[in-house]
Formats: sequence, structure tokens, C-alpha cells
Amino acid sequence: MESLIQLEQALGNIDKLTNNIEKVIRGKRMQIQFILTALLAKGHILMEDNPGTGKTVMAKTLAQSISGIQSKGSTNFKRIQFTPDLLPMDLIGSHIFDDIKKEFIFKKGPLFCNVLLADEINRASPKVQSALLECMAENQITMGETTYPLEKLFFTIATQNPIEMEGTYPLPAAQLDRFFLKIYFGYVDEVTEMDIYRNYLGIQDNLNHIQQVLSMDEILFLQEETEKVSIHEEIVVAVKNIVRDTRKHPDIILGASTRSGITFLKCLKAFALVNGRTFVTEDDVQNLTPAVIDHRLIYRSKEAKQKALASILNKELDRLSKLKIGK
Repeated sequence: MESLIQLEQALGNIDKLTNNIEKVIRGKRMQIQFILTALLAKGHILMEDNPGTGKTVMAKTLAQSISGIQSKGSTNFKRIQFTPDLLPMDLIGSHIFDDIKKEFIFKKGPLFCNVLLADEINRASPKVQSALLECMAENQITMGETTYPLEKLFFTIATQNPIEMEGTYPLPAAQLDRFFLKIYFGYVDEVTEMDIYRNYLGIQDNLNHIQQVLSMDEILFLQEETEKVSIHEEIVVAVKNIVRDTRKHPDIILGASTRSGITFLKCLKAFALVNGRTFVTEDDVQNLTPAVIDHRLIYRSKEAKQKALASILNKELDRLSKLKIGK
């Protein structure tokens, strides 16, 4: 009985958070679900698209919806604008000399936060990008001989603009692998865009006065509930098959790792909960495979990128449909 009450509370909180975000972000229900999936799976997300599609506003809205992150006097939400001249110490922090104590003390950088918006991450050098690796993978930062733990809730939302090729640095495979999901934000449909034009002042006012509908403790509770979502053995087999098939496909140079498979399972559970279920379905596999797997692969050509993963996924979906599970 208690577990049922907790589940209802969790699902209610997810709806509350989603509806609150949609007061500002219009026509992006699936993208919002993907972002919440990464959050509940204790991962990070990379959003790629053209400038002006709402990526940065999405990150700000999420942060402002959680109390203790964007409250008055709080420093738990940080935005870093990545530029070519950024240095690792601009993210991590540095040692400064304290005249009173007559010793060097460590001044923490913006990575010590709950929600990090890494804006245009591919405009910084690989050296700076590598400063994010440890904190995203292990929730800690090592400076010299000292290791500093990050907050229990640490969520990175990174954005990059694909058309701005000049002065950008491609994210290395190790960095891309730290992002649980990579999504394309996309433009809204014509009707929604017209609605935005008519009500842009009201939408801006909603952003300025967004309500804090959940606490950090409630987010941590949702992360715990995510781990309780059930997943059928055959869906686990499907994840294994998809991951292993990426290593064998002739059009894929670098396939997915075992860590990718673990990440996939975590995201499937989170996506199911975000959609109001306590079990994973084959539709979840279909919806999540491109977002979880595609950015971890290296293809032989652009043509191969469009077809290879789709053929692997379709083969596995056909197998699952014959088993009639997760319905």
C-alpha cells in the first residue's frame, strides 16, 4: 500500500514538473520527456540544433522549476558560455592566496552546482571539454591530491549548434559517451509557432515568474523510484543485441560499449516512469534507441548514418513483436 502511494506521488510530481515547463516551452512534449528521462536516470543530456529553437530557455525553465536550485540567493544553478579562450580552471576553480590565513585556499568554480547549463559546449577546446569528464562520470572533481565530491543532484544540460562550424571543436568520443542522451530540439509546428508569436510576452512573463513545483529531495525521490521500474528479460536481451550488433555492422566503424548498454537500461526505466508506467515496453526501445545510441557510434559515411542503426533497431523490434511482451 505504501509503495502504491509513493508511486502515485512520483507520477503526480512528474506531471507537475512537465506541465510547469510547458508554460514556457510550447510544442516540445517529447523533448521535455527526454530531458526528464536523463535527469531521473542520473545522467546528462546533450541538445543539438540551430540557434533560437529554445534550448537555453528549456534548461533555465527546468532549473527554475526546482526549489533550492534557482531560488533567491542560491548558487545551485550555473550557466557557462563556452568560448575558445575558456580555461579548465574557469570551470573547476583554482587555488588563491588568502592574506589572512597566509595560505592557498581552493575557490570552487561553477561546476560545483546542481544543474549546469553548458552552452555551446563545442566552442571550447578539447582541454576544457575534458574538465567535464570526471564530474559527469564520477560526480567528483580532483584538484591536485584532493578530491571534492559534487552535490548528490548534479545534472548537466549541454547545447551545441551544428551550423556554427567555424571556431568549434568536435566533442571527443569519451565526452559524448558521458551524455546519456543526445537529442535534436527542432522547430515547432506551424500552429504552435503562430501561438508563440501571439503570446510571446505572456511566455516571457511565465519564464520570469516560473513556479518552483518540486524540491531537490523530490527529484532524488523520483530517481529512486526510477530504479524500481520493471524491465522484461527479453527487453534486456534486445538492448544487448542492439549494442552488440553495432559492433558487427559493416557501416559502423566504432560500435557501442557495454557502458552504453547499461545507460540504455537506465534510460528505458526512466522513460517508462516519465510516461506514467512502472514497466518498460518495446515502444520505449523504439523511441529511445536513436537518442541513447546514435551519438556513441562512428559511421563510415553520412548515408550509413541514416540507415545502419535503423536496420539494427528494426530487426530487434521485429523479434520483440513476435514475442508479444511489454504490452
